Amino acid sequence: MSRAEFLEGLKGGIPVGLAAAPFGALFGALARDQGMSLGELTLMSGTVYAGASQMVGIDLFGHNVQAWLIVLSILAVNFRHVLYSAAIARYIRHFSAVEKFFTFFLLVDPQFAETIKRHESGKPVTFAWYIGFAAVIYVPWVMVSLIGGLLGSFIGDPKAIGLDILLPVYFLGIVMGFRTRDNFLPVVAVSAVASAIAHRYVGSPWHVSIGALAGVALAAMLPPVKANRKPDIAHESHEV
Repeated sequence: MSRAEFLEGLKGGIPVGLAAAPFGALFGALARDQGMSLGELTLMSGTVYAGASQMVGIDLFGHNVQAWLIVLSILAVNFRHVLYSAAIARYIRHFSAVEKFFTFFLLVDPQFAETIKRHESGKPVTFAWYIGFAAVIYVPWVMVSLIGGLLGSFIGDPKAIGLDILLPVYFLGIVMGFRTRDNFLPVVAVSAVASAIAHRYVGSPWHVSIGALAGVALAAMLPPVKANRKPDIAHESHEV
């Protein structure tokens, strides 16, 4: 494992870890408010490791929903991770089986986005970089969840101070990071509309997966924009 690449991953993941900290604290506070013990909420953060799914889970816990429905609902929210893993599979073929296990376990939204960007920038996606980037997000996430559970009573009603808007803003930031990609606007628009319709007629959390699948289906049908452009002869000559 390259120490330099590991440290590069740590450095790159610090801003993400800091940005994710409020979500971890919010989860801990809400989980504690729903009656979960400190051990239970910390275990959930360490094993599920998915902010949106954990929020859905504790909301269902509070309504005494059957366990199988909670698991199915969390699976619906996390279905996008199946798409994530398929997208980065070609970049990690050189990883060992054990490395792939940890890679997919730690594959959250910012990890996926940064992996794609790193590959497209021409830098190698190594396990040292990947685990460094992931560690500085995962470890604080679990720790801050516990702190949120301990200090949850001081937060009060999260909606009263606007903390409920953090998660949508977080995902919006991830989406906008891909705004220069081909067919970005039509894919995002179709995904958003499909998700809104599904939320109205099917319900949460299924609208998340339905919206994602609609966007993927459109992206598969649309040709790449760059492939249809005429080559910039002057630019190519300058590069040569």
